Amino acid sequence: MKKNILTLLSAVALASCATGPNAQTGSVIGALGGAAVGGIIGNQSGRGLEGAAIGAGLGALGGNALGNSKDQRNAQGQQGYYDRNGRWHPQQQQGYYDKYGNYRYY
Repeated sequence: MKKNILTLLSAVALASCATGPNAQTGSVIGALGGAAVGGIIGNQSGRGLEGAAIGAGLGALGGNALGNSKDQRNAQGQQGYYDRNGRWHPQQQQGYYDKYGNYRYY
């Protein structure tokens, strides 16, 4: 029983380390799906609760990894700048290099 509670608490602690919104959602969905599959597989051997706890931990880790990669891809596509009026421009700001090698914006 103590082993099951420790496994469940460590899965929750790992899932709380998710950074972006897709990583958090992936952790939760992965934990729920992993708990369901682990519970079904564990029930076949007579240890459904342990299987559910292990499945929840592994599912949370997998879901977090997938969601985090999606968050990183989304962040790469959102490069741009805000102008003086507060409007978002998705492309890079235009400018030039001065004689000292510093990039100056228009």
